[in-house]
Amino acid sequence: MKSHMHCLAAGLTLAFAATAWAVDERTSNQAEQTALAVTIYNSDLALVKDSRRVKLVNGENLLAWRDVSARIQPETGLLTSLDGKPLTLLEQNFDFDLLTPQKLLEKYVGQVVRVIKTLPMTGTESVEAATVLAANGGVVLKYIVDGRVETGLAPNARIAYGVVPPNLRDRPTLTMDFVTDQAGERDLELSYLSGGLSWKADYVAELSGDDKTLDLNGWVTLTNQSGSAYNNARLQLVAGDVNRVRPEMKRMVMARAAPAMAEAAADMSEESLFEYHLYTLGRPTSIQDQQTKQVALLSAQKVPVAKEYQLRGAEYYYSGQYGDLGRKLKAGVFMEFDNKADGRGSGLGLPLPKGVVRVYKKDSAGRAQFIGEDRIDHTAKGERLRLKLGDAFDISADKKQTDFQKIAAFGRGGGVIETAYQIEIRNAKKEDVVVKVIEPMPGDWQMVAESLPHRKDTAQTAAWDVPVPAEGKSVLTWRARIRY
Repeated sequence: MKSHMHCLAAGLTLAFAATAWAVDERTSNQAEQTALAVTIYNSDLALVKDSRRVKLVNGENLLAWRDVSARIQPETGLLTSLDGKPLTLLEQNFDFDLLTPQKLLEKYVGQVVRVIKTLPMTGTESVEAATVLAANGGVVLKYIVDGRVETGLAPNARIAYGVVPPNLRDRPTLTMDFVTDQAGERDLELSYLSGGLSWKADYVAELSGDDKTLDLNGWVTLTNQSGSAYNNARLQLVAGDVNRVRPEMKRMVMARAAPAMAEAAADMSEESLFEYHLYTLGRPTSIQDQQTKQVALLSAQKVPVAKEYQLRGAEYYYSGQYGDLGRKLKAGVFMEFDNKADGRGSGLGLPLPKGVVRVYKKDSAGRAQFIGEDRIDHTAKGERLRLKLGDAFDISADKKQTDFQKIAAFGRGGGVIETAYQIEIRNAKKEDVVVKVIEPMPGDWQMVAESLPHRKDTAQTAAWDVPVPAEGKSVLTWRARIRY
């Protein structure tokens, strides 16, 4: 029986070897790695550059490059010789069918395996040869000795395989067949694009007690779901909207939020790259598979900010009669600051990647409390950032339409109307405030009367700065002529 089993194992090995490459395969793993660089883009994309010192033979080489990303885009793979000696690539294959008990069983459909059974009473083992007929949803076996067909395995039985098929890998592997006339140890670099790696910026700001300045920390949140780890890698990040050709269905990657209030030690250098910005971490870092990592991006202290209360109207009610337009309307609270260096080394004045800014403020006991957040787009150096943090509790308004008149006929050529409004703003705070009232104006408009002078911020916008006394109120009225 033992001799028969040895022959069976040898036969299985030869059967799978017949389907393998004629050239002996050489395996390269991370132990041969000399350098690793990862450039991550905003859109679930990364460029991996993996350098290794590999021993080659003169002529044709079959190199199995292990530990590539499981989400590699094989068509982007590029193998280059760093020593300038030529390579001619014949073929490459990405083996993404990874070794699992089920995959191994599926590969043996039509092949002979050994079924080993342990007798519970004595502990002795018996071995039978069987052909795997099917492996979907279970296993179907046909035994060689008596031809019986069985499904499943008894609790005391297991399957033994002669060899692991060559196209079934325990790690993601890119196999490359190439020719070189320079044998010996060679410095090679494999570069490729991969999904599963993404990054986003998170910002944590602490507002001062008088709301005049803030301290800003920026973090880069990296998420690795590529199926591979990247150890001691040179990390670079590209901020900007890089055009990509992709299928309509897009895989979304969710990442955890950044922790609050930890001070960021800025360790990123920045430079322009085409129409984007490139951030380089000043030290190597490791990104493990299925890991979210945070790296400091910037740290800025005492950045001057301006707070604004805002009540914004709507265009629709300038074309008809509406009467009451709302009671206890809440004023939005906005914070603005400039992304520029102020000469005091505050830390700003560099391109900011898009992300979420979360703002905190300390209470009377010195504990930081969350007061709002907003999302910013990619912001160039010198631009102004504007954050909406919420609605003011102590500032409210009642708004109504006080008059509506058609003063010229309406028809295909349009018409002219006059409409008037009143807004009463109340301030329950113990200090005076200024509330900005913004009204989108339709058509060809003209201000006929108003209790405070307006500004024409844009061709279709009128704005007023309304001072409201502490624990008091102010009333703003205006009358507009609209020509449609």
